[in-house]
Amino acid sequence: MRLEELVEHCLAKPGAEETHPWGEAELVAKVGGKAFAFIGPDSGTVGVKCGRDATEAAEWRDRYPGAITVSAYVGRYGWNAVDWTGPVPDDEVFELVDASYDAVVAALPKSRRPVAPG
Repeated sequence: MRLEELVEHCLAKPGAEETHPWGEAELVAKVGGKAFAFIGPDSGTVGVKCGRDATEAAEWRDRYPGAITVSAYVGRYGWNAVDWTGPVPDDEVFELVDASYDAVVAALPKSRRPVAPG
């Protein structure tokens, strides 16, 4: 997968916005002011919410040892760092991004949830 494809997928989500809170070293895709994807262009990883907690997120790490690891600082909350440069199939990277987005939207107050196009 190319970086542009990953970013485009993230930003195509309703209400998604691109932010760079730590400079150009990392792009953070947010919805309703909350992050759903931390994209590291240099590291080749995307941090996504993979479950309610570290135990649920471990299922993905077990499927792809070394290619999916615990995210620093937020891993105990179910966040994993996923290598999007090849080891994990593109469709599964997109699935993880979609699930992370859905989990973050579900936790938003209704007033901050994006309206789906329709």
